Amino acid sequence: MEKPDPEAVAQEVFTALADPSRRGILAALASGGPATATDLAGQLPITRQAIAKHLALLAEAGLVVAEPGERRRVRYRLDSAPMKVAQQFLAALARDWDGPLAALERHLS
Repeated sequence: MEKPDPEAVAQEVFTALADPSRRGILAALASGGPATATDLAGQLPITRQAIAKHLALLAEAGLVVAEPGERRRVRYRLDSAPMKVAQQFLAALARDWDGPLAALERHLS
C-alpha cells in the first residue's frame, strides 16, 4: 500500500479545520469520546443533518473514524494520525523558513 503524500494529507486536514462547526465537532469528540451524530447534535448548536455532513468530510480527511454500533447507530471517534502529519508538515515548513529569515535578518542588521 502506497504511503499518502504528507502535503495532500495536510491539505485535507487544513480544509477540514477551516470550518468552525467541524472544529466544534472535533472538540466535542476530544472531550467526550466517541459519539453518534445524534449525541453531537445534543451538544452543539447545529442540526444532526449538518453534523452528519461535517462528519463525512472529517472522515474523508481521516480525522474521525466511523464505528458501527448497536441498532445500526454509527459512533465516530477521533483519529489523530492525519493531525500529526499536518503538524509535521507545518514544522518542516517552519524549518524551511527559519534559515532564510535568519539570513535576511542578519543581512538587514
